[in-house]
Amino acid sequence: MTILQATDGRAVSAGGAGQRAGNVAVCKRRYLRAVVAVMAVLAAFQAQAQEATIIQKGRIPVLRQHESSLGTMPGAGGNLSGNAPDANRPIIGGAPGATTPNVPPSLSDPNVGGYQNMGGAGIGAIPELPPPELPLFGVLRLPGQEDPGPPGGLTLDAALQRLVATNLDLRSRFLEIPQARADVLTAGLYANPLVFFDTQLIPYGSYGPQRPGGQTQYDLNISHPLDLSHKRRERTRVAALAKKVIEAQYQDAVRVEIANLYEAYVGTLLARDAVRFSKAAFDGLNQVLTTIGEQQAGKIATQADVDSVLIQRELAASSLVDSERAYQNAKVRLGELLAIPPAQAERIELRGSLKVNAPPPPLGARLLTLAQEYRPDLRAFRLGVSRSQADAQLALANRLADVYVLFQPFTYQDNRPFGTQSATSWAGGLTVPVPLYNRNQGNIQRSRINIEQSKIELAAQELRVAAEVRQAENEYLAARASVERMERTIRPAADRVLATARLRWRSGEKDVLFYLGAIRDYNTFVRQYLTDWLRFRRAMLRLNTVAGQRLLP
Repeated sequence: MTILQATDGRAVSAGGAGQRAGNVAVCKRRYLRAVVAVMAVLAAFQAQAQEATIIQKGRIPVLRQHESSLGTMPGAGGNLSGNAPDANRPIIGGAPGATTPNVPPSLSDPNVGGYQNMGGAGIGAIPELPPPELPLFGVLRLPGQEDPGPPGGLTLDAALQRLVATNLDLRSRFLEIPQARADVLTAGLYANPLVFFDTQLIPYGSYGPQRPGGQTQYDLNISHPLDLSHKRRERTRVAALAKKVIEAQYQDAVRVEIANLYEAYVGTLLARDAVRFSKAAFDGLNQVLTTIGEQQAGKIATQADVDSVLIQRELAASSLVDSERAYQNAKVRLGELLAIPPAQAERIELRGSLKVNAPPPPLGARLLTLAQEYRPDLRAFRLGVSRSQADAQLALANRLADVYVLFQPFTYQDNRPFGTQSATSWAGGLTVPVPLYNRNQGNIQRSRINIEQSKIELAAQELRVAAEVRQAENEYLAARASVERMERTIRPAADRVLATARLRWRSGEKDVLFYLGAIRDYNTFVRQYLTDWLRFRRAMLRLNTVAGQRLLP
């Protein structure tokens, strides 16, 4: 703050008129220099305040104050600030004279800064997880009986419950909802009144009979804004609709995270089956190695036959080790989604199977209807259209700034220099911004365009959902047909071929190389068997994802 030292301006004789004029000129020069200095300081501060607002630490961008982990909100392309036209202009005085200071409206506007810009980046899209690491090389065999795991193992239902309760990404995104409630509170606040005190007509020196002037005046002023265009009501409505959009976006984030859990859980089941099949193959080749050793002792088999089986047995041992490692990695990835530390996740045991018997799900038009009704991403886009329409109403309300009513309950006029009694009085005033140039035309036009844009985005999302439903249905039907064909025809035939090859080898009709060739062919079948059931289980769970609700176990 700059303080001006006033010079002595008392009355002088006629002979000192030149000195008095000189004093006045000095005062004017000092006043002008002070004004220039204050303006320079303000200009420097404004330039510093307009620096870039995107903060980066290293190569990782940091969210700004009003950004969200959910990304862009549907319908949020209109006027977000909620400020009236001329909001950056100082409030105009409401009474004659310098009775109102230049106070920025940010001191009284509760909505300066706008609402949080929240939403779901890539809303409706399910990120693809990497395929499970399953090195299924070596000799495999189907075990004689399905093993769903220990009774106390982690089921898919239990994993879903734990995901919603403990997943750290979801817990972080959930906090966007109470932040949106806080935005509703902020939007509903009333603008603050202004209370200020000023002094007018302060002389450079003092007044007297030879140097008369207006009385020094002391004023207490109260200025209260009146929202005649209902801006507060409209911005509260915008904030309430934005909260509903965020809630729908969070539900969609849960849906996407559940899809990721489906993939991780099924991948872990596949890794467990790979371990079990590799153990069966290793045990089977040990039996073959024992038998071929007995045949070598009886001069029926040669050392080359024994070496061929030994090589296959060692390959199976290597496959078993790699399968166990892949199983541990799959459990660690599953534990990451469930907020389980890696050391504990490696000890997880699952209770489930790739082979699940379930009633036929709704397909065709019924499945599409369910998706259109229950998908939270579609609900978010529909609410986004309503939010954009509310933005348009807010832009219309912002055509007029607040009217300020001025009440000056106390004015004291100092008449002591004139030898008379001092006086007190009161005053009132009204400040009405005149919408002559700025009626918020640009924001109104932008908000109306944003309504059409939001409707187009909704139509595009509906088309994407319909395509996802169709693709998921086709995948389910194809996978179901493959599994039915595998169980009905291919598996019995493969078992018969392998059993016949074993009998022919044991009877001496064929050598061990013939039997090992049959095992390799059976190994190809086992891979396809696993692939088909994995594809079918994924297709079942994919129907849940595209429908937005649990249709299949």
